Amino acid sequence: MRVSTSMMYTDFTRNINRNSSKLQKYQNQLSTLNEYSKSSDNPIEFAKIINLTDQISQNKYFNETINDAISWSNSQDGALSNASDSFHRIRQLITSSATGTQGSEEMEANKKEIMSEIEGIVDALNTNFDGRYIFGGQNTKQAPFEVVKNDKGELVEIKYHGTDSKDGQVKTNLGREISKGVTIDLITDGNLFINEKGTDADPDNLSSFFNEVITAINDGDQDALSGPLLEKVSIHSENFVNVRSQIGTLSNRLSAAKDRNEMESLNLKQVLSNKQDVDIAEKYMNFSKELISYQASLSMGTKILQTSILDYV
Repeated sequence: MRVSTSMMYTDFTRNINRNSSKLQKYQNQLSTLNEYSKSSDNPIEFAKIINLTDQISQNKYFNETINDAISWSNSQDGALSNASDSFHRIRQLITSSATGTQGSEEMEANKKEIMSEIEGIVDALNTNFDGRYIFGGQNTKQAPFEVVKNDKGELVEIKYHGTDSKDGQVKTNLGREISKGVTIDLITDGNLFINEKGTDADPDNLSSFFNEVITAINDGDQDALSGPLLEKVSIHSENFVNVRSQIGTLSNRLSAAKDRNEMESLNLKQVLSNKQDVDIAEKYMNFSKELISYQASLSMGTKILQTSILDYV
């Protein structure tokens, strides 16, 4: 079969284009260190890579949410630790005031210190984390607790301004999604600390307890101080401990979720690396081989195609 000049040109062009394409492929892989740079390289594997990348991004978001929730819970635990210390001191002062051996000046000093400890408890419940109040329910922008005093500077009431769940319609805790389809509620309901056991007409809660303590000291009522009020301080103190225990349990769950999240992210990144990352040594060897092939094609092609009729005269 006669090989025409046109056929040689066609073969030369086809070989150059094929070698150039392979050379460009390896050059892109070495430049990006990725096996695939566009979906047409391998549609199925490229789709898997996109899906893995999305999962890793989603896991990163969940990890940030979990870390924020852990920090939130740690702030709550620290606040309730301070409140528990204040309750312990209030118990000591009530016990001291109930002995009947205290003079008027000592009783007044005890009352002032109790007021100071009450304000310390309220300050703890008004702890702000990252611009958000941790015990206001859904209302994180306003201090949830307020101490109302009379003209003498004595406690009258502790008001709660957070979201209220009395009607059963208002959500009082903050939800956080920690993994796909898994949501936890941060314990932010300040009503838990008010601990209402009475009615609107006859309240029996944290606020009424503190008010009764101040009134009993003013009246020198040792029977109330040594009896029901000493019992109530234990009830409210234990309530704070119980809520703190719930927060601790939630914190443990968050820590376990963080470990799972980080392990899952590590596994996903390993799978992504196996599918996407290139073996540099192997790709460089292939690149060098294709470069030699490309240069050889250019060299041989130019020599053959330079032949003309004059070479045969």
